[in-house]
Amino acid sequence: MTVEVSVLEQVDNDVVDAFARLIPQLSRSSPPPTAAELQAIVDHQACTVLLARVDGRIVGAMTLVLFPIPTGLRAWIEDVVVDDDARGHGVGATINRAAIAIAERAGAKTVDLTSRPSREAANRLYQRLGFVARETNVYRYTGA
Repeated sequence: MTVEVSVLEQVDNDVVDAFARLIPQLSRSSPPPTAAELQAIVDHQACTVLLARVDGRIVGAMTLVLFPIPTGLRAWIEDVVVDDDARGHGVGATINRAAIAIAERAGAKTVDLTSRPSREAANRLYQRLGFVARETNVYRYTGA
């Protein structure tokens, strides 16, 4: 299985359909984004949306966010999702390596991500790729 990773630059029906299929596999509480919402993400200067394809079919996606802060340029990986049918074939590793390469070329000092403990295979993958669990508390404010 050959995995091709590309940066999403223009949203089309194929992309919208892929996110409609993929997002429910990532989150039960978030609806799939519309074409306009996806294009707004693509157009945002801090965001890079990566797509993984096998035989032309989108089987994975993620968002890489690069942002400068006083301690340096940082990168954050969010919303990594691989289609159920494509899991276990290197899609996740390939798309994560592509994101890490982009972050490194941009000069990011670190690349961070979070993953629920219940996502055991994903957590093993991140560790194989060199991510190290940090001793930290993650807080979320939802009142906004």
